Amino acid sequence: MNTEDLIRALAADAEAKVTPLGRALIFGLLPALAVSGLLYSLMLAPRPHLLALIAEPRVLFKLGFPLALAGCAGVTLLRLVRPCSDLRLCLAMLAVLALALAAAVISELVMVPQSLWQAAVMGHYALACSVCIPLLSAAPLVAAFIVMRQGAPTHPALAGAGVGFLASAIGAAIYATHCPDDSPLFVATWYVLAIACVTALGAIVGRRVLRW
Repeated sequence: MNTEDLIRALAADAEAKVTPLGRALIFGLLPALAVSGLLYSLMLAPRPHLLALIAEPRVLFKLGFPLALAGCAGVTLLRLVRPCSDLRLCLAMLAVLALALAAAVISELVMVPQSLWQAAVMGHYALACSVCIPLLSAAPLVAAFIVMRQGAPTHPALAGAGVGFLASAIGAAIYATHCPDDSPLFVATWYVLAIACVTALGAIVGRRVLRW
């Protein structure tokens, strides 16, 4: 069997397993979410009057954006652990989310006086955001790696980055229910930085853990 035949065989096998793998990822993340929830309850708490504030566009965006990232990351990850998967849909989804974030940032820059831009970027809890999102991502990161070892990625580092992307998006979505900093400038800076750090860690770990 030559290399091309092997890749086609692996791709066909992975195609047959994609639904069980997606189901396994969901069930694998459930206990991880429980661990993150316990950590959240010990360290943080839901923001006061959160339900009343959801109607505000900035709060709604801050809560919805990481959830959308998590959905996109889940779809992307399941494709990354399959040989020769088509990632064009995933890239299109990421582009739409990036445009949504850019639009939110531009809207904030238009509405907020320039003298307040720096304060909006720094917020009040930049350090807490940078620490808490990776911590809340830890359990989902481990769980997703355990499940994704059942896959057959041709690029383990890239698949590991997908694991980190999913875990950090989940961590960001959890932290967003506590965070009092609502500016899209804050989200675009500190949330994205925390997600990027966990994604990079996932790539480093995935290079070893997901290699076959």
